[in-house]
Amino acid sequence: MIRVLSKNVADKIAAGEVVERPLSIVKELVENAIDANADSIIVEIQNGGKTYIRVTDNGCGIPADEVLLAFKRHATSKIETDKDLEKIETLGFRGEALASVAAVSRIEMITKTSAEKTGTRVRIEGSEVVANAPTGCPDGTTIIVTDLFYNTPARQKFMKSDAAESTLIIDLISKLALAYASIRMRLVSNGNTLFSTQGKGNLLNAILTVYSREISDHLIPVCAQRDDLELTGYVSPPGYSKSNRKMQIFFVNGRVVSSKVMDKGVSDAYFDKLFDSRYPICFLFLKAAPDKLDVNIHPNKKEVRFDDERLVTDFLSEAIRKALAVKEAIPEVKLPASEVKPNNPFQLKEAPDHDFLPAFKEEAQSESNEFLKSQKQQVDIKNLLSTIRKEDEELEREKQIEFLKEDSAPYAQNAHKSVPQSFDMTALTQMGSIFATYLIAADEDSLYLIDQHAAHERVFFEQLMGQYKNSEKLQQTILTPFIINVSYAVKNDAFDWLDTLSGVGFDLEEFGPKAFLVKAVPMFMSFEEANTFIEYFLDNISETTDLSDPVKIEKIISASCKNAVKANDRLTSEEIRQLIADLARCENPYSCPHGRPTFIKLTKDEIEKMFKRK
Repeated sequence: MIRVLSKNVADKIAAGEVVERPLSIVKELVENAIDANADSIIVEIQNGGKTYIRVTDNGCGIPADEVLLAFKRHATSKIETDKDLEKIETLGFRGEALASVAAVSRIEMITKTSAEKTGTRVRIEGSEVVANAPTGCPDGTTIIVTDLFYNTPARQKFMKSDAAESTLIIDLISKLALAYASIRMRLVSNGNTLFSTQGKGNLLNAILTVYSREISDHLIPVCAQRDDLELTGYVSPPGYSKSNRKMQIFFVNGRVVSSKVMDKGVSDAYFDKLFDSRYPICFLFLKAAPDKLDVNIHPNKKEVRFDDERLVTDFLSEAIRKALAVKEAIPEVKLPASEVKPNNPFQLKEAPDHDFLPAFKEEAQSESNEFLKSQKQQVDIKNLLSTIRKEDEELEREKQIEFLKEDSAPYAQNAHKSVPQSFDMTALTQMGSIFATYLIAADEDSLYLIDQHAAHERVFFEQLMGQYKNSEKLQQTILTPFIINVSYAVKNDAFDWLDTLSGVGFDLEEFGPKAFLVKAVPMFMSFEEANTFIEYFLDNISETTDLSDPVKIEKIISASCKNAVKANDRLTSEEIRQLIADLARCENPYSCPHGRPTFIKLTKDEIEKMFKRK
């Protein structure tokens, strides 16, 4: 028998698509606050948001005659026609959030516009309005959600522990605080203020406040633009990486998103700079024309779809590679932190460097305790908003800002305001070598040790890839060709791999049942290097290798450069000079094709610390 479901049941089913857990509610409410043009947002949770969520903003508010309409399903002020779906520029647009939250919790809203003398207070339980009356309050909106899933007990058992639910919310607000560095965001959990950003638009300071000083100190700015795409943000140098992708945070038009397309762009940029199972840190903000992407493909708007995914991937990869071509990307030798005495009285205390948990500040915790004593659980919005505007707090913040400006140079400004210059290796002064392995060079403020094997491997790799990509092959004919013996299985696939070797400058012809005669090799290779390269190349292909895939070819050529120059080969002064010049011409001179650094840096400042001069 087919029947029409009651409004009560239908609302609960629809709510299940939007409200999965407390995190879903916090996300929707904070995004609404951002869309309301708030420049101050306070998020407070208890028990991971299961029992209590409060989001307070100083945005535009909702007119009294529209408050109840805001709780209707598919009621929104952000779109009007289907054409608006093609150019969405707000975080919310479906009109489902408040209706869904109201269906599975007890919710209270207190709101006022600047044009009204009094505000409105409405309370709804399970989609039923139980209170609606005028009230005194400042401009903006406060929404309080309690007893989540009180009327759908089956959903409660699927929630995680308080700590786990809290962690998800902390992670989200941490990311939103970066996406909207011009908005002051405060997060309070069980009475403790976890962080409070300054809201002055300085992204690096927001990263320091929300995450850690160590992370912010290692970041390199990224800034690029192409057609309708604009990229800003920060990435870590190859020498500072993580064991997972949790610190790869992406934003598209202000949305925190998961994006395999952007993942691919980052992976391509670091392909030959990091070992396997190591991942860079990145905070990347991509702006794209709204009509060139679809933000409506995921129930919780966690993903976006790009019209041209390859364009986005290549744009990110190129921009990051260019950003990493700076002196700051060189691994630096530093004294252990225990040997460096802090000499700034305003240095922030930090939590251990977890993957995404924010640093807890002692000052903020004590401030929060005072806040709780006066607030309890009452909806005293005036006092709540005033706490973040106290003169003594602002003075302390200003002190911290001045400290950060001094100690975070040259990256104290946003990415688009401070981009380091490219590193010119040709300006280094050659000073010889040690252990027949490491070349020594210097500039006016740093000493460099260059791993000659890694450097030659990088040069070797890029020359081979240059050969492969160019139509003209520079090769030298061998007066006495040498023979390469292979297995029957490899010989059987010769039709595939012979073309690849020919593409990088080799000339081979069949010579017996399991042998090939090598008649010519790339111009820049010695006889021994050519022999070793072919052996490695053949060892790294199999019957499943797709040699028509340029990415696979690049990886195989990379693996085949292992024995370019042995570490104990003693080079002459002219060979050293030539190797440094060749390395300087490389697209990526900072690491070998397998991720090892080609050189490291020891600054004059660190040397003076070692000699106790500082």
